Amino acid sequence: MCGIFGISGHADAAALTHLGLYSLQHRGQESAGIVAVKDGAVNVLRAMGLVSDKFSAESMRTLAGPVAIGHTRYSTAGSSTIENAQPALVRFKGGHIALAHNGNLTNATEVRRSLEEDGSIFSSTMDSEVIVHRLARAKGERPEEKLAEALRGIEGAYSLLVIIGDTLVAARDPLGWRPLVMGRLNGGTTVFASESCALDIVGATVEREIAPGEIVAVEPNGSVRTIQMPAPAEQRRCVFEYVYFARPDSRVFGGSVDRARRALGRRLAEEHPAPGADFVFSVPDSSNSAALGFAEASGLPLELALIRNHYVGRTFIQPTQQGRDEKVKVKYNAVREILAGRSVVMVDDSIVRGTTTRGLVALVRAAGAREVHMRVSSPPITGPCYYGIDTPDREQLIAANHSIEEIARRIGVDSLGYISLDGMLGAVPDGPSGFCHACFSGQYPTQPPTIPEKRRLG
Repeated sequence: MCGIFGISGHADAAALTHLGLYSLQHRGQESAGIVAVKDGAVNVLRAMGLVSDKFSAESMRTLAGPVAIGHTRYSTAGSSTIENAQPALVRFKGGHIALAHNGNLTNATEVRRSLEEDGSIFSSTMDSEVIVHRLARAKGERPEEKLAEALRGIEGAYSLLVIIGDTLVAARDPLGWRPLVMGRLNGGTTVFASESCALDIVGATVEREIAPGEIVAVEPNGSVRTIQMPAPAEQRRCVFEYVYFARPDSRVFGGSVDRARRALGRRLAEEHPAPGADFVFSVPDSSNSAALGFAEASGLPLELALIRNHYVGRTFIQPTQQGRDEKVKVKYNAVREILAGRSVVMVDDSIVRGTTTRGLVALVRAAGAREVHMRVSSPPITGPCYYGIDTPDREQLIAANHSIEEIARRIGVDSLGYISLDGMLGAVPDGPSGFCHACFSGQYPTQPPTIPEKRRLG
């Protein structure tokens, strides 16, 4: 998924980018980086780990200038190493290029093979580097023209922030898979971010979304130019942004994430009520809003039956199953005084592999719950995502290999109810059309790669 942030026209661009990345940490926890440009000089900081741990005040002093971009990484293509940390930065005969990418390119392997046959040498295994190489070869006069040329023939999902010289360029793929918002700070400073919550933290106001297929170039003097790449009439925004990934205080794709999740919870309660249950609780934090919606629609009280340790990051975006399992053990604890002897509704936003859910159900039962009724505010995930979410193999997806009744037995619940595909699409803002739901429906907007990119690229 990844989080990207960029700013042009502010003396403390790097410091504000650093601050903005805090609000995008939920989108990636493997590595973080910032590139800043001043008077033609470019400097970069990249590190494995969290934003709060890796950028000291002393190291931040090396980043100066009015233009900066930042990135928090969650790998879907390329291994989790410092070589694959972003923003990518290269120096070539035309100057320098820095790039931060959110999404996943479905034809990166083919493009990379073609570039290597023409003599390109790659320094990483991430898919984003193919765009950097094509940018270095582009003949366009203006930065936005170079980027448009580089993106021609690139397939898949991308929201991009690129620095070419001292020009900041933002772009979004023609189908609009990943969010990207543009804002203003103090009138003259332009800010871009994956989610609006990152604009809030720096005091910027939302101006608009970057349109699917749009490229926006911002010069240091504040002038803005845009060009539009060919884009289909219907978008394919990732519905999972509303279900799980985006922060509830954000607006993505023009809608409130919190309002979307409450609507999902209400629809879930309509489709799968739980007669006889004593109360509802969420698997915090990403399902809090859905549980509120379920409680509102069902008339059941909402309780805080699971307590989350907020010093542990998101388990879903851990790069290995072992990492996910280890973090679950220390991330949650059940409140025995609330659960003992009760029939409960446990609301979560999704079940991917089932291992985390099984451990949570065992925790709730160990605390004395009499019955556990599981309700899920997204449909069963039955297929891999090739556009930026780390579900690469069908054999890892519990719903791709088991019926709902079998899943209920495997995770240890008394009943299990998923929201329907139509119910989910009808509940999110501006639905039901214009969303990618391939991981639920198998209806892929593009030809899926024969072999998942993560395997092919390392």
